[in-house]
Amino acid sequence: MAVDPEHAPVNGREKSQRPRRTPQEVADELRARIRTGALRPGQRMPTQARLAAEFGVERPAIRRALRILQSEQLLTNVSKGAPATVADRFGSTPTGPAAPPLPTTVGLAPRIAAAFEAEHVEIDAVCLTSISLTLAMGEPLRQIHAGRLKPAKVDVRVLLPSREIDLAFPVPVGGSDGAEGPVHERWLSMRNAQGQVLRHNLQALRATHGIDVRVRFRALPFTPPVKLYLLNNVEALFAYYTLARSETQIDQQSLEMYDAQGIRSMLFAFEQGPGLRDTTFVEQSQLWFNALWETISSELVLTS
Repeated sequence: MAVDPEHAPVNGREKSQRPRRTPQEVADELRARIRTGALRPGQRMPTQARLAAEFGVERPAIRRALRILQSEQLLTNVSKGAPATVADRFGSTPTGPAAPPLPTTVGLAPRIAAAFEAEHVEIDAVCLTSISLTLAMGEPLRQIHAGRLKPAKVDVRVLLPSREIDLAFPVPVGGSDGAEGPVHERWLSMRNAQGQVLRHNLQALRATHGIDVRVRFRALPFTPPVKLYLLNNVEALFAYYTLARSETQIDQQSLEMYDAQGIRSMLFAFEQGPGLRDTTFVEQSQLWFNALWETISSELVLTS
C-alpha cells in the first residue's frame, strides 16, 4: 500500500518524497501552523526527526528553521534535545523604539490581536490589496470565537488604489498594461476578493457575537509606495513596498513583472508614549490618513 509522504514513518527506513525545502520555507510553513492554531501556545512541536522526514530535509535545516521561529519569539526551548515548545505569549510582540522590525506575516497579527483587547477597536490601513490585513485578522477572530476577546465595537477603514488608475506596480516589465491588461486585472481581482473576505469575516461578528461592526473602503488616486496600519489611534505599523522582478503565470501566459511581496515587507512599529519620536510619528500618520480619507479618496466598490 502506498504511504502518503506527509505521514510516512519516521524510523529512518522510509523518507518523505516531498521536494526539499530551505530552512526559511520550513519556518514559513511552521509559522503558519502556529498562527492558524494548528500548533497551539504551550504545545510541544513534533520532534526534529519527524519534521525532517515530513519536509524532506536534514536535521540541521530543521534546527535552523526552529531558530528562526525562536528569534521571532514564536518558539522556546529550541535545542538538539527535547522538542521545542510553542511560546505561551507569541502574540506579545514588543513595540516602540526597542521593537525589532519583523516581516508583516510575523509582526502584524499579534498587534492586531492586541488592539482587539480594547472595548472600541479602531483600525485604519493604507495598502495595495489588504491581503496582510485579512490574514492578520484571523488571530483576533479566533480569540473572539474562543471567548477570550469581546470588544463592543469595531471600526475598520481601508484605503486601496482605485481601479481606474494606471498602477505604478504591479506592472509588466515592459511598462503599464493599462486598466484592461492582465496584470492590472489580476491585481483588481485580488484587491476585491481580499476586501470582500475581510468585510464578511468582520461583519459576521455582529450576528455571532453581537459586536457593532463597521467596515469601510475608499479608493486612492495613486499607488501607495508604503503600507500603513493605525491601531486605536495609539500605534502605527509601517512598511515599504520593495519592488522585485518576477515571473508569473496569468491565463496560461508567462509574464515578467515588477511587483512587491507585501506580506514579507519588514514592518516597523511606533507607539504613543513618553518618546517624542514615536508619539509624533503616530499622530502625523493618523493626520495623513484622515486627510486622504476626507479629501482625494473616492467611493470604492469591491466588484469586478
